[in-house]
Amino acid sequence: MSSNTASSSAGAAGSGDSSAARKNSKRPKYSKFTQQELPACKPILTPGWVISTFLIVSVIFIPLGVISLFASQDVVEIVDRYDTECIPTPARTNKIAYIQGDGDKVCTRELKVTKRMKHPVYVYYQLENFYQNHRRYVKSRSDSQLRSPKYENQISACKPEDDVGGQPIVPCGLIAWSLFNDTYALSRNNVSLDVNKKGIAWKSDKEHKFGNKVFPKNFQKGNITGGATLDPRIPLSEQEDLIVWMRTAALPTFRKLYGKIESDLEMGDIIHVKLNNNYNTYSFNGKKKLVLSTTSWLGGKNDFLGIAYLTVGGICFFLALAFTIMYLVKPRRLGDPSYLSWNRNPGGR
Repeated sequence: MSSNTASSSAGAAGSGDSSAARKNSKRPKYSKFTQQELPACKPILTPGWVISTFLIVSVIFIPLGVISLFASQDVVEIVDRYDTECIPTPARTNKIAYIQGDGDKVCTRELKVTKRMKHPVYVYYQLENFYQNHRRYVKSRSDSQLRSPKYENQISACKPEDDVGGQPIVPCGLIAWSLFNDTYALSRNNVSLDVNKKGIAWKSDKEHKFGNKVFPKNFQKGNITGGATLDPRIPLSEQEDLIVWMRTAALPTFRKLYGKIESDLEMGDIIHVKLNNNYNTYSFNGKKKLVLSTTSWLGGKNDFLGIAYLTVGGICFFLALAFTIMYLVKPRRLGDPSYLSWNRNPGGR
């Protein structure tokens, strides 16, 4: 009796241990999903399917590439680099001293329209070798301060441009402090060309990121002046130059919208540009360019998309042609798909 009792006790203890182990185990319960037994598409890539797939891709991509390239070619662009030309020849040996010196730095440029430009004609400034994506630069701003006057003292992330004499700077941070401050005045045949600076910023930025009750305070009042100044009587939601600049660029070469010309420019027109060359790109070997550009249904001038479509389509067409020749010249006999593991009866041999 004692031995049977002991063995039954041990068995009960063992079963209890195993059930407890199963209960504490992290192994998932059995299901077709956990065991990867769900029905799945298992295509057999025969030569016909492969050749047809490559042909379909090439038939779709090659026309798309041609259409994209034609759309890009319809865009008319005038690009003028002026950072060196707008410095007097004697001062070009020390460009930094010239740009940091006092006095007006007015420069006149002439742009020739080589092809008719339908309105609106977009005016951009382009900077090169300017890293707006630098980690410290990107973080140097206060989004809450930009949205509401209640948070104008939230400037902890804005160092070193956070306050002046204990008073908060609005807007604070390096991004706002370095606001682009070159200006352009355009004319044609001695008649001024109005540059519309309204509607150049994203609507979502104006309505949600920049408050209509937040006004500039103590801006550019420190020991070192950065870029442009802001009118303290205009709320940030209406300062569209600032809003455009605060949307930082991902690459070191970028364009930002300066304004729009609401009239057509005819072929042969000479555009006179009176610009103030104020922005210091010389300290970091940067470049400045003025760009006049139209747009197409696909956007601005960009050949990359069309070239990418044509490249992929051309490669697919070449592969389809090569596989077709190989299949016709030296065909390879296909195996019997009934011998594949997923086509065999699990109960049979």
